[in-house]
Amino acid sequence: MGNGAGDLPPGFRFFPSDEELVVHFLHRKAAHLPCYPDVIPSLDPRHYDPWDLNGKALPGGNQWYFFTRRALSRVWASGYWMPTGVEKPVTSAGRNVGIKKYLAFYAGQAPVGIKTNWVMHEYHLLDCPGGTSADDSGWRPSKTSGHPEVDFNEWVLGRVYESDFGSQSSFYDDGTELSCLDEMFLSLDDLDEISLPK
Repeated sequence: MGNGAGDLPPGFRFFPSDEELVVHFLHRKAAHLPCYPDVIPSLDPRHYDPWDLNGKALPGGNQWYFFTRRALSRVWASGYWMPTGVEKPVTSAGRNVGIKKYLAFYAGQAPVGIKTNWVMHEYHLLDCPGGTSADDSGWRPSKTSGHPEVDFNEWVLGRVYESDFGSQSSFYDDGTELSCLDEMFLSLDDLDEISLPK
């Protein structure tokens, strides 16, 4: 499996389109076919936080890419991912081949977590791309073709990044800009009673 950026030759950058992520990476992963270059690692992200992905997931600029099993929880080490309700189709050659879901990371426990600047695009394969039957689509290999059967529901591909809200950024009293983690820890401090020694 992919080990991340170390697999890319010097000077190469990973900057795939949605179509490339679904067709050339996610579909091949689901079909147990080799992928060249094999650079996107498989992770169990429940043990990490979005800000811990560097060195574990494949970096592409300020974004990190990884495969994970679809059945895994969206609860991570210090928070959870909440769907925003936005879903967009991913098309290839005029057919719908996947879906791109948008999620936001909330630090803390549901349902009272604090929204952060971290965003995830979660890519899913469609069972029958283009709305046709699996036999007509040419997408799913037949059992007699010698190709492995595609498990459309086993894997998803995640793209995680920290968004820049620009003018919506929070500032501390002295005008210093706060990161989403600073905001979270400051708000948690407000919830605790602090007693100072006399």
